Amino acid sequence: MTHRSVLLQESIDGLDVKEGEIFLDATFNNGGHSLEICRKLEEQVTIIGIDLDSDALDKARARFKKERCHTSLYQENFRNLDRVLEKEGIRSVNAILFDLGFSSVQLEESGRGFSFKRDEPLLMTLSKESQNLTARAIVNEWDEKYLETIIRYYGEERSAKRIARAIVLAREDKQIETALELSKIIEKEIGSRRGKTHSATKTFQALRITVNDELYALSEGIEKGFNALTSGGRMAVISFHSLEDRIVKRYFKKMVSENKALLVNKKPLTPQEEERKENPRSRSAKLRIIRKN
Repeated sequence: MTHRSVLLQESIDGLDVKEGEIFLDATFNNGGHSLEICRKLEEQVTIIGIDLDSDALDKARARFKKERCHTSLYQENFRNLDRVLEKEGIRSVNAILFDLGFSSVQLEESGRGFSFKRDEPLLMTLSKESQNLTARAIVNEWDEKYLETIIRYYGEERSAKRIARAIVLAREDKQIETALELSKIIEKEIGSRRGKTHSATKTFQALRITVNDELYALSEGIEKGFNALTSGGRMAVISFHSLEDRIVKRYFKKMVSENKALLVNKKPLTPQEEERKENPRSRSAKLRIIRKN
């Protein structure tokens, strides 16, 4: 399965990476955005890539082996990008990208239960290496009220109470082991579809965010990223749901109000109709770009 980088050209144009500069790709995955910059500037650019998924990084290393740009890849959470830059001996960078979307490969081929269509272990960990918290532990062990809270807040799911109750009742009979099992529990309770999306989508989003502490990681990551930017440097963030976008919007607004930055685009950029047709997963994407004073 091929992953398409969302808002690819808009991101590249907005970041405006030039010869001799350093680009930090904080969500490297298969390196789609980085590859465009690499092929444009070749050996005249240094790219530092960060990702938690070791499989994605292994594939990316093979992909970039023939390219001429200077590339260093790290398996790390982007909330720790300061540690990565310290290891590289770099104090500041010229451009940073956070693409918060999940690749098609991660969703469909990771084997970690991100897709409600697949009979996979209910893990939802961004890294295949062991983590303390898994989605399986949440749905089988957490109190019903806690389940309702995360589904309502992180999933923005209006049927959170019903779904939490259905999960608790189901686990009384047997442990919920797989993504498909959980999906069927939700389908049975509230139906299979909500407009264009599956009824389990928001609950799965909530579990994934909780397992990986995604919103707090984002808050830390963009602040550390902004601090790492050189004067005139740019940071671009592609978000895919309102909770992420709200964090980015508020932080950017704060930096502008403190006269520390300027918005490159006053309103977020969204995919054109052609991209939305080719890649339906892009439809909710929003790109915000800030320039440090």
